Amino acid sequence: MKVPKRAAGADQPVVAMRPGNAGGAKELNHSAQPQGQPNREEPRRKAKPYEISKHAVWEAYKRVKSNRGAAGVDGQSLAAFEEDLRGNLYKVWNRMSSGSYFPPPVRLVEIPKSDGRKRPLGIPTVADRVAQTVAKMYLEPLVEPMFHQDSYGCRPGKSALDAVAVTRERCWSTSWVIDLDIQDFFGSLDHDLALRAVCFHTDLKWLHLYVERWLKAPAQREDGQSEERTRGTPQGGVVSPLLANLFMHYAFDIWMQRSFPHVRFERYVDDVVVHCVSEVQARHVLAAIRERLAQCGLVLHPTKTKIVYCQDSNRRRKYEHTSFDFLGYTFRARRARNRRGQKFINFLPAISNKAAKSIRQTIRSWRLPTAWAGQSLSALARQLDPHVRGWINYYARFYPWECTRVLLYLNRVLVRWAVRKYKRFKRRKRKAARWLARIADRDPGLMALWQFGATPRAAGW
Repeated sequence: MKVPKRAAGADQPVVAMRPGNAGGAKELNHSAQPQGQPNREEPRRKAKPYEISKHAVWEAYKRVKSNRGAAGVDGQSLAAFEEDLRGNLYKVWNRMSSGSYFPPPVRLVEIPKSDGRKRPLGIPTVADRVAQTVAKMYLEPLVEPMFHQDSYGCRPGKSALDAVAVTRERCWSTSWVIDLDIQDFFGSLDHDLALRAVCFHTDLKWLHLYVERWLKAPAQREDGQSEERTRGTPQGGVVSPLLANLFMHYAFDIWMQRSFPHVRFERYVDDVVVHCVSEVQARHVLAAIRERLAQCGLVLHPTKTKIVYCQDSNRRRKYEHTSFDFLGYTFRARRARNRRGQKFINFLPAISNKAAKSIRQTIRSWRLPTAWAGQSLSALARQLDPHVRGWINYYARFYPWECTRVLLYLNRVLVRWAVRKYKRFKRRKRKAARWLARIADRDPGLMALWQFGATPRAAGW
């Protein structure tokens, strides 16, 4: 396989440059250069083994700041990092440019999953997030243009909702789906294959060096114990999604395009849905995919990976699996109306039971009736609306009534809040519900919940 030729400057990051400041970020300069004096910085820059722009480090910091995030193993928050911002950014640039940057261990946090297991999440330090963002800014413009059009995860201009929309349309035209579940993908990623993919797309030696160090950086548990890694990339690292996409591009996307050019799929990092025209084809393709991923060091989950039949009014065959979950949506047969208003059964996505359960658990964790009893309803709205709008914007895109049913639960919690707050509603839950319904009728714009249509009246009050 030949490496495509790159134009001059192709290995440089795409960053916005200020007029007259092309040499680097002003914030990283320690002293102003007097006019008429020779530039003393230039010899030092030429002496560095690796050419890394100071401006790229500054742009990377701004991206890290906008994303916020928790502290790493050093306990340094973003606010603490900014107390000596100039010095800390200079250290990142100086060490990366000299080849002496060694990533600290990532802080390992285990997040409970719905099945009772725990998902390991690796949190880098703030400085390491800046360094990883610098690498991403150089590498992403080189690999992004060649990614497959049906790869949607963590890519500019693409989203999970785009993947759900395309999946919905393709389920209408093909009757069979392979729901792929890669077991412990981020923990199983082969380091050698990932590095080969990076080296194929860039000659920048410092990128090769630091990507390898990030892949092999140990993980530190909460009790201080450190774990060495020979496989995998920390889920939570800045550069990890890009490396995962690059790995799956060669392990799956290109291979599918070459082996099954007429079989369509959608991939969001390691979540994959494949469309087939028959059960025979689905079984054949699944067997080939299982063998291919095994060659790349990946294993399909034995029970979660399944073949699904897309039932609707025209496809009435009985089958073991007739629904699947993808990106927070459950695809299954649902009642719908055509353009003439006639009812029929269609294969459609709606908010999944798992996502609905997570929303209700989040609402319960707020403890509104007790912790927020001293707040006014308008103050509650200001605190809750950002969360509610986020749920609505994502889960109400398709089959919104199911999302409305989930959000009606918040009205029931608000009724309990009113009973706790006002003495006149003590042991009078129905009266509190009618009071809340009158406020929603009079001022539906008070809460994003009511603007969406999930009002107390919709709950039957």
